[in-house]
Amino acid sequence: MTTLSLGHSPDPDDAFMFYALAKGLVETGDLRFEHVLQDIETLNRRALNAELDVTALSIHAYAYVADHYVLLPCGASVGERCGPLVVAREQLELSDLRSRCVAVPGTLTTAYLVLRMAVGAFEHIAVPFDEILAAVASGRADAGLIIHEGQLTYAQQSLHKVADLGEWWFGQTGLPLPLGVNAVRKALGQPLVERVARYVRASIDYGLAHRDEALGHALAYARDMDRPLADRFVGMYVNEYTLDLGERGRRAIAVLLDRAHAEGRIPQRVVCEEAIHAR
Repeated sequence: MTTLSLGHSPDPDDAFMFYALAKGLVETGDLRFEHVLQDIETLNRRALNAELDVTALSIHAYAYVADHYVLLPCGASVGERCGPLVVAREQLELSDLRSRCVAVPGTLTTAYLVLRMAVGAFEHIAVPFDEILAAVASGRADAGLIIHEGQLTYAQQSLHKVADLGEWWFGQTGLPLPLGVNAVRKALGQPLVERVARYVRASIDYGLAHRDEALGHALAYARDMDRPLADRFVGMYVNEYTLDLGERGRRAIAVLLDRAHAEGRIPQRVVCEEAIHAR
């Protein structure tokens, strides 16, 4: 029996995607997965040391770990004209953030990278993703960069939307915003990497084919969300790109990384390497 560590975020869309694997509903033979649930910035930091065999990963972080990890063609979180939100206690414009303090969910997140591309330099503090709304509401930060389910629940704390970075990115490029991917350590070897790719795809297929069942599992990770709202959130990020990045999803990743390099926001040009193409 071979055991691989599998890291993903404790949020509804990841829980939905990995439901079948977590519950043993995908036949994996002599391969076992040990699920490691941590916020995406922690997973990004762990990837710098190639600590996990399989991991969710921000596209931004991938630029720093491409030598050690290969991308899966399935399991990506890609927003079609939607993405991380900037929220504040008052009505602001994106340009106002240059003189404000913004709570961010980590500097290796794609959300942080795209906000830097949109705004330029700004003061920031790193805050766990599930504490950002409270940080803004309490006045600890002037604005917050929201990922995960906070994108649908921020109004409960009387906060205002400043911008949707998915909309901003679409206006700049006409492309969806690629936020996160799943990656596998190259050192595992191609045969094992390809098995992992098949099993992750099978888990996503199962969730989509048994949506109510998988959504029930995901609700355990849906903070401050009822079932309809959790279903809406899952629908935002478990979509056609999750099954397979496709030509448009791959182009979106390439454009994001190329622009980030051209602006000096990542140290080198990155060409993505995939495990296999989706079936």
